[in-house]
Amino acid sequence: MKKPLEIFPLLSLTLVFCLALAAAPQRGPAETRASGSGAFATKRYRNLFLEAGHSPKEIAQKIDAAFRQLFHGDPETQTVYYPAGRNANGPLAYLTDINNKDARSEGMSYGMMIAVQLGKKAEFDALWNWSKTFMYHDSPSHPGYGFFSWSMKTNGTPNDESPAPDGEEYWAMALYFAAGRWGNGTGIYNYRAEADRLLDAMKTRGAITGQTVRGPETDGPEFNAEHKMVRFTPNNRRPDHTDPSYHLPAFYELWARWGPVADRPFWAEATAVSRDFFQKVTNPTTGLAPNYANFDGTPVAGFGRSANFGPDAWRTAANWSVDWSWWAADPRERQLSDRIQAFFESKGMDTYGKTDSRWMATSRVIATRPHWSPPTPWRVWPRPNRARRSSSRPCGIH
Repeated sequence: MKKPLEIFPLLSLTLVFCLALAAAPQRGPAETRASGSGAFATKRYRNLFLEAGHSPKEIAQKIDAAFRQLFHGDPETQTVYYPAGRNANGPLAYLTDINNKDARSEGMSYGMMIAVQLGKKAEFDALWNWSKTFMYHDSPSHPGYGFFSWSMKTNGTPNDESPAPDGEEYWAMALYFAAGRWGNGTGIYNYRAEADRLLDAMKTRGAITGQTVRGPETDGPEFNAEHKMVRFTPNNRRPDHTDPSYHLPAFYELWARWGPVADRPFWAEATAVSRDFFQKVTNPTTGLAPNYANFDGTPVAGFGRSANFGPDAWRTAANWSVDWSWWAADPRERQLSDRIQAFFESKGMDTYGKTDSRWMATSRVIATRPHWSPPTPWRVWPRPNRARRSSSRPCGIH
């Protein structure tokens, strides 16, 4: 799916540096899974800005300025967050893909993750309210029942009612963090209940056939039960495969602790499967992953440029790097990061493929080894302007 260009560098930083894990939901039996030696266990999060010599005050100002720019900046040249009135549940807001002029499940859920990491409850609730009001399928006869449309016009009408599982993954994780940080409210703001319901549907929801705005569709669960992997789409009428950038073992580790009790063994298995999958799906020399892959790690054939390291694939390095930062459970992830960073270093980080902040964010900011941490993190932040945001370069492939 296509992604808002401006959002991910900020997301990458907040995922690694902020302390939402310290506000874990408290419920259920004592945890029995090993916690590893990463940030979850140590409560120490690496801060590359600090390591580069910047003061805590300067860092806080930098992050706050980025948030204000992207969420409350000039509506014509800076922000990607737009208030959209209110309903019975309170204020509404959407986060838009400027290039494609729509609101997408990835962008909305990424925005909520940023908001909860930075303690911005008003923005979090407004995005969640818009998501539930306009994107969520609450009819049991709809193929997407229990999930969300992946692409909407900003007036709330759907472009495509099919779900994109990476959106649901980020929504669920953001909701669990919100429950831990702010506690649970009522209705749609009972974050824990909403996350549990969504997570169970992602794993166990049965197949439903019905009409969508783009024709008939049969959707099932968002995870393949046999392979224990996230699917590219739950649409059973399309060949089943996965997207390497949808694999989020850092999240699955938490779901194995915090999710519905009956589902926890599945998430524990999915964690190990995704860590192994990163080894299978990446090039052994460059560390690059394809846009889309079969469950055995081979690139999907005949589906656009699916074998290329494309607009979806660049997130894969971020996923294994966050997993290492939080859990430090699989040393092979450090090798993958060294591999992909060495590749881009050899090509010229400032020139190869017209490098932009996305490559910087994934290959530098969340580096797993100290020697890959020059002062470059300070300059990864995008400074949106209308010329850049109007670029015709595609953000992704559907």
